[in-house]
Amino acid sequence: MDCTASGSDFAAIAFAALSQPTRLEALRLLVRAGPDGLTAGTIAARLGVVSSTLSHHLAQLERAGLARARRQGRFVYYTADPDGTRRLLDCVTAACTTPAAAPAAALTLP
Repeated sequence: MDCTASGSDFAAIAFAALSQPTRLEALRLLVRAGPDGLTAGTIAARLGVVSSTLSHHLAQLERAGLARARRQGRFVYYTADPDGTRRLLDCVTAACTTPAAAPAAALTLP
């Protein structure tokens, strides 16, 4: 996977979303819940946050491409977005396994 340009932008946005502890914990819950997902109320109760605060955090995860929402009757279910989480992991893996050129300044001795 090419993680330059738009891929790097995606990774930066995703990491920014995950830099907030409530959002990170919410994504962990969603990953563990699998494709059935969880309602916002269930997530709020498990994380001990009020619904309005959680709504903001879930929207951030959606905008970052890490979560999806679907309406089922009166409830909104949230799931981890498998494509988004896979894309983020692919970018991290690519960044960690691609050898970087050493900066010239680091090779220069005084």
